[in-house]
Amino acid sequence: MSEFWLISAPGDKENLQALERMNTVTSKSNLSYNTKFMIPDFKVGTLDSLVGLSDELGKLDAFAESLIRRMAQSVVEVMEDAKGMAQENLLANGVDLTSFVTHFEWDMAKYPAKQPLVSVVDTVAKQLAQIETDLKSRMVSYNTLKTNLENLERKSMGNLFTRTLSDIVSKEDFVLDSEYLITLLVIVPKQSYTQWQKTYESLSDMVVPRSTKLIAEDNEGGLFTVTLFRKVIDDFKTKAKENKFTVREYYYDEKEIKREREEMSRLLSDKKQQYGPLLRWLKVNFSEAFIAWIHIKALRVFVESVLRYGLPVNFQAVLLQPKKSSTKRLREVLNSVFRHLDQVAAASILDASVEIPGLQLNSQDYFPYVYFHIDLSLLD
Repeated sequence: MSEFWLISAPGDKENLQALERMNTVTSKSNLSYNTKFMIPDFKVGTLDSLVGLSDELGKLDAFAESLIRRMAQSVVEVMEDAKGMAQENLLANGVDLTSFVTHFEWDMAKYPAKQPLVSVVDTVAKQLAQIETDLKSRMVSYNTLKTNLENLERKSMGNLFTRTLSDIVSKEDFVLDSEYLITLLVIVPKQSYTQWQKTYESLSDMVVPRSTKLIAEDNEGGLFTVTLFRKVIDDFKTKAKENKFTVREYYYDEKEIKREREEMSRLLSDKKQQYGPLLRWLKVNFSEAFIAWIHIKALRVFVESVLRYGLPVNFQAVLLQPKKSSTKRLREVLNSVFRHLDQVAAASILDASVEIPGLQLNSQDYFPYVYFHIDLSLLD
């Protein structure tokens, strides 16, 4: 299961014993895998500043999670046909995400704990904001290129009525630069090939005999050339329509065909050139954003623990990885073990029938201990 619960309890003797009881019960009942989650001692500042940081970190947490989701989706989009291998590129410091979380160590070089807490939070926020700005810019550029390429490729799909003919026809199929003659392209249903061959010369006056040639086919019909005098174009089109032959409006333009082919080659080349650097950037910066996100979780645990348990700073953080289908029972164990931390709240959680005047509690989002959720399944 790629889900984690990050909790904390006071570090005094009574609560350390409670943590031991929790570890014993969860281990014996196979409810979760638990590890200590080490968080450095930060410069606390004032309680007012901590309250402000608590709100800011909540928003930053949501922003970071949204960002790494978008980056994971971008990896899938860029890899296209190989998107089944996208997970192999979603790593943090070169290891899979679960391993990184379970072996988390605070990065002192990147986020020095000796700095004021507000400075640490500001560093993380600026880093994520820059990654988001770069992500938008790079993905807009890549997606614009991809869309233009898809639009060109789409022109080569479809039936003979709608698809581009530039990759089908050649200069030799047409009478060009003639003052009197013109070559038309006619779509003929497959079942009418014989009828076309017998009648096309007589659909109008001034049709050049034996001038038809089949140059392309699809499931529904074939594309035939026919050469005639320009003065009878309208009459020929009318008669062709009456016989369920469709004249495809097309005039051979060698420069336009060359331009389309060069544009296709350029777009294919540009996409290939962008693919490698973009995927490498996504891998590196997904890792950076994910690492920053887990540091934000650590910061939130620190701030909320100080606000809830008071000064001096003394708490123990624990990372729990719930086993499959055990979350309900695990929650009951935690609420029971730590109910002494908040008797009023714990009573309402353990007994939903208890009503406490003036206190609104939701057992889904309030716990007597500090609690944060890490859900890696969002990146699957």
